[in-house]
Amino acid sequence: MPKRDYYEILEVARNASEADVKKAFRRLAMKHHPDRNTGDAGAEAKFKEIKLAYDVLSDAKKRTAYDQFGHAGVEAGAGGFGGPGDFGGGSFQDIFGDVFGDIFGGRGGRGRGRGSDLRYDLSLTLEEAVAGKDVKIRIPTLVECQFCGGSGAKPGTKPKTCPTCSGTGQVRMQQGFFSIQQTCPQCRGKGHIIEESCPHCRGRGRLQEEKTLSVKVPPGVDTGDRIRLAGEGERGEHGGTPGDLYVQVQVQEHPIFTREGSHLYCEVPIGFVVAALGGDMEVPTLDGKVSLRIPAGTQTAKMFRIRGKGVKPVRESVSGDLICRVLVETPINLTERQKELLREFDGHMQEGGSRHSPQASTWVDGVKSFFEKMGF
Repeated sequence: MPKRDYYEILEVARNASEADVKKAFRRLAMKHHPDRNTGDAGAEAKFKEIKLAYDVLSDAKKRTAYDQFGHAGVEAGAGGFGGPGDFGGGSFQDIFGDVFGDIFGGRGGRGRGRGSDLRYDLSLTLEEAVAGKDVKIRIPTLVECQFCGGSGAKPGTKPKTCPTCSGTGQVRMQQGFFSIQQTCPQCRGKGHIIEESCPHCRGRGRLQEEKTLSVKVPPGVDTGDRIRLAGEGERGEHGGTPGDLYVQVQVQEHPIFTREGSHLYCEVPIGFVVAALGGDMEVPTLDGKVSLRIPAGTQTAKMFRIRGKGVKPVRESVSGDLICRVLVETPINLTERQKELLREFDGHMQEGGSRHSPQASTWVDGVKSFFEKMGF
């Protein structure tokens, strides 16, 4: 029975591009794959036919031979290509890589891997974090070996292609209908073998050094923010691209202020005379000091907001506020005269009744009502 034309099988024109051939194969392979047509012998035969056609038309040399000599140009005797039952060919990876998302290991190998990302913890004061700063950091890093050019081979020699995987870094194992891709055990996925290692880097292609970098810290950063320095990470093996360096910000505790987002908080202790009579006092901010008006009769834990004296975060355009929490301080280490004056003062307060201490009076009334209900 004459063989069908491969272009006809894939439903593409003879001048179809490589991308068109791959697109057609994906569509037909997904439609006729045996896993989607369980028990359908016809679908399995159709899938093998589609696979065979794709193996030829996706390979430039085989396609040229097929265009010139037809099926005879790609028979096993002429071109070293197996028949319809051969699923161990070099293009089987495309089925599971392109169509099924690299579920059997993808397109690994070739050894020139990307270097690892690095992290540097940068400690800043609150003032530095809010204002921004240019800092110099010194980090240990792996750089390309200048003696072997990152190849890992002894100067004057070159790595040789791995004979087991032919440089792909992957080998295939046939398990029934499926061909499973695994890392090459001889070259460990690198695709090449170093017969004589570079004596300076011992075949790793990288050397450890220290380097100084300049980091521009933008105003408003906070703990947990990261600054990415592209390409400043660890150098990839054997000439691979470097990773990135992530500078992790850690803001130190401040003796006065606590930051929450764009707002700053601070506690302001005041004497009970100021709390009772009111007055003006100076409070600090990150860019100077301001006057805070304390009204008469201020109670402890009262919050005062000073607008615009907080922080302008990196991703916001408006500064937050400074929120001052007042703490009325009880006098300590009193002299006898001071104690006497306080007892005299307390006597006058008692004469005034609840109008001088409404909160205490309300609380006492509530306690009495509670005791009565409980039968105490």
